Amino acid sequence: MDKTTHFFGTSVFGQLISLINPQMIQEVSKEAGSDRYIKKFKTKDHLISMLFCSFAKCTSLREVSGAMLGLAGKTKHFQLNHIPKKSTLADANQRRDADVFGKIYHKLLKTHGAVFSDSRIKDVINKQIEIFDSTTISLFKDILKCVGRNPESGKHKGGIKVHTIINVDQAVPKMVWFTEATKHDHMLLEKLKMDANTIYVFDKGYNDYRVFERFCKNKTGFVTRIRDNAAYQSIETHELTDDLHAGVLEDQTIQVMVKEEESQRPLELRKIRFYDRKLKREFEFLTNLYDMRADLVAAIYKLRWQIELLFKQLKQNFPLKYFLGDNENAIKIQIYCALIANLLMTVIQKKLKKSWAFSNLVSFCKIHLFNYIHLLNFLENPDRDWQKMRIDEQQYALF
Repeated sequence: MDKTTHFFGTSVFGQLISLINPQMIQEVSKEAGSDRYIKKFKTKDHLISMLFCSFAKCTSLREVSGAMLGLAGKTKHFQLNHIPKKSTLADANQRRDADVFGKIYHKLLKTHGAVFSDSRIKDVINKQIEIFDSTTISLFKDILKCVGRNPESGKHKGGIKVHTIINVDQAVPKMVWFTEATKHDHMLLEKLKMDANTIYVFDKGYNDYRVFERFCKNKTGFVTRIRDNAAYQSIETHELTDDLHAGVLEDQTIQVMVKEEESQRPLELRKIRFYDRKLKREFEFLTNLYDMRADLVAAIYKLRWQIELLFKQLKQNFPLKYFLGDNENAIKIQIYCALIANLLMTVIQKKLKKSWAFSNLVSFCKIHLFNYIHLLNFLENPDRDWQKMRIDEQQYALF
């Protein structure tokens, strides 16, 4: 009987790690000085160890170090030079600056960006659409101050807020910042670079008329929802043409007041009222895109759901409930490595012609992490060998 056609000389984990150029890791670590005075456990070993944690969904330092110690003879394909002990990994998570992992992530995004980019939306609108939002990850220790009431037990939990920007044509974050959970989302607005070729989409939690004024002055488009208690004055009601989507109920120019210390000044914006038949509810959108169709503005805001799906995908598929360290730096390293693992899995998903759910793909790789099968070939036709074996058995039975 023939051997499996999917057998490969490199493990699944080795194939995933091969998507990361070791020369790039060396350059980034040298630039950041993350290997200075380090004799054994270099940045690359640290990265591979934490990626193993992400793919294998390990929940403790002992689990990571113990599982990796059993990999003797299987590490040559991804050039792991030093398998860490529990104390070694704990010290590295505390001392090695998490920013080096952030730089590796952004280098990988630049390298593989073309694989999962989809320019269809940009071709229609002729502008780049960027979505931003934040998600809070609860911590079991009071490492970073969390939101919410004080518990009756008196034991406080911590929380880290992950502020994220994604391009609408990419399924992975473009930029990431970390703050304690009590930090207001407006922090992200201060970091935005105003660009006339970009439209920003965000939830009403970011409503700030002073920032909206900056958007208008820099000719940068935005789409958001108006607050329920917003005070405004209607200036003009625009006529709804027959070619518009039936869900568009109203299109107005309104005036809001931008307050600055003791003074205030008027700002004109566009408000669109839209009825979503699927959700059976009305939405009121706020924008400065006067030349765009009202129904297209509503469609652009719907794209914001992509970032919610990204947060759900990260939290469900990678270990972000149990952290290996009880310090801020270790937590940031683990989140960055989860982002890198998510990026690598997205590259694999986009390269496949066969449609795979992301969660099924992650589960498959976890089960077969150190099996020697050709990942892409197997995922394209996972039952090929089984069908071939059944045919061989039937032919053998004839004799």
